[in-house]
Amino acid sequence: MGKFVIKKDVELNDQQKGINVYVLIFCLIILSAVLTYIIPAGEFQREELNGREVIQPGTFTYTDMNPIGFLDVFSSIHSGMMQGASIIFFVLIVGGTFGILSATGALESFIAMLSVKMAKREMLMIPVLMLFFSCAGSLMGMSDETIVYVGILVPLAIALGFDAITGFAIVILGASVGFSAAVMNPFTVGIAQEIAGLPLFSGIALRLIIFVILYVTATIYVYRYARKVKNNPSLGFYGNFKFGNAEGLTNQSIKMELSHKFVMLTFLLNFIVLMYGVIKLGWYITEIAGLFLLFGILMGLIGKLSPSRIANSFMKGAGDLIGGALIIGLAQTILVIFNNSGLIDTILYHTASILDTIPPTLNAVGMFVFQLFLNFLVPSGSGQAALTMPIMAPLSDMIGVTRQTAVLAYQFGDGMSNIIFPTVGFLMAGLSIAGIPWGKWIRWILPFMLLQITVAVVSLIIAQIIQYGPF
Repeated sequence: MGKFVIKKDVELNDQQKGINVYVLIFCLIILSAVLTYIIPAGEFQREELNGREVIQPGTFTYTDMNPIGFLDVFSSIHSGMMQGASIIFFVLIVGGTFGILSATGALESFIAMLSVKMAKREMLMIPVLMLFFSCAGSLMGMSDETIVYVGILVPLAIALGFDAITGFAIVILGASVGFSAAVMNPFTVGIAQEIAGLPLFSGIALRLIIFVILYVTATIYVYRYARKVKNNPSLGFYGNFKFGNAEGLTNQSIKMELSHKFVMLTFLLNFIVLMYGVIKLGWYITEIAGLFLLFGILMGLIGKLSPSRIANSFMKGAGDLIGGALIIGLAQTILVIFNNSGLIDTILYHTASILDTIPPTLNAVGMFVFQLFLNFLVPSGSGQAALTMPIMAPLSDMIGVTRQTAVLAYQFGDGMSNIIFPTVGFLMAGLSIAGIPWGKWIRWILPFMLLQITVAVVSLIIAQIIQYGPF
């Protein structure tokens, strides 16, 4: 191996991972119940329009208060789980599929193969690997899985004359911009559009343009920094590793087996079939979950896994996402309480009143800012969609923002803040592995964060102007 020395053991504990999100959401549930005693209930009249229920503006009236009792708070959690069941099981099935893919070793060997091939063209490694992680974030919602690749890419980057921040940014920043653009991310756009009643993965053209802009911006940002470190290693930060050379890693004969290649081709085919089914056949969340399960089994068989190992890998992959799935149910609990007490329409009425005070072209930007800071409390893309889209979708109807634009504001707010908030578990775990203090990372990433926000604001204004749809 190369001349890498770990300076200290890396231990991931609850404190390093950040504030416990379940405690935060449970506090929000309690707060929601308390608010039913304070905020007056109200309701809008609704009508059916093109197969979806929309609010009739100007019809809001206050109604009798219906506060939630002590025991009702806890029974509402079960109701929330039931209400979010379709999304919860979708997340678990897709997670199980990725568990099977991971067990085949195809994804890891693909990364290792790319890394070795790029060893003599180290500057080219940055755009190539960042493109891979961006696509993974945009198509399969890669986030927690990045922890595995941080341990591979950070020492490789140092060996090639870069530093720990470069290796960490290739993985985290690459996946993050893809996750934010969410071209076909089933965990964010897929769930948000389903809740908003939009055709699944509709509006893909604008998201593709945003993907290219964010990817190019992120790649240039990392590339410029990496070149400075390459020219002057004293400018670099090496975290848990000491500066060494690339011989040990680049001389390894890491081969991607034939079965791995077929697994990755099958994985690609899954998304081709998915796009065809969604666009031509009108597939929705149930059909997509079935497709992922089918291709997961196929990838397991092609990857030479036994039936028992396929089943165990599926359970492990689903188990890794059980936390996020439970967050969806807990988020739904808040909505159950608000709906049962009649607070949803009151919240919509007053939020719309606030947004009415800003220029119409900036309404979507206001939604984005709200989603951006909410991710501190709910650092789960699917959980945040389940919590906010039932409110944001009808709110968008009231203030003249298309539901597609409301989804865009949500995906930006959720995805972009994942690289800064200490409540994001995979970010803090990855920083710990790389040995990068959170404060140092924030100072490094802040200029790019401002660039991202600029792209988001401009994109939302354009979306508002063109009435980004279909509705």
